[in-house]
Amino acid sequence: MRYFVCKLYGPRPSFPVDITPEETALMQVHAKYWRAQMEEHKRVVVFGPVADPAGAYGILILQLPEGEAPEPLLHDDPVIKANRGFRFDCAPMIQAVLPT
Repeated sequence: MRYFVCKLYGPRPSFPVDITPEETALMQVHAKYWRAQMEEHKRVVVFGPVADPAGAYGILILQLPEGEAPEPLLHDDPVIKANRGFRFDCAPMIQAVLPT
């Protein structure tokens, strides 16, 4: 397995403090998408919002088989497909230390 750390940035610096009803509904579909990846496909280790004082973001840790790239999963995220200004940064982990 290979592991990736992905950060989801909102459409503006004040997000999610000023989240709109449309964005709330979109975030619910976003969470459902990643829960399915976690439960059905075993690709997600953890995901959720981070209350960083410098600016909130979402974190996603993926575990993918050798040869499977994270980009198709990220591009299929409903918040990305909606083209509402969300974006991911994603990087491979050099090493993942897991519980034994």
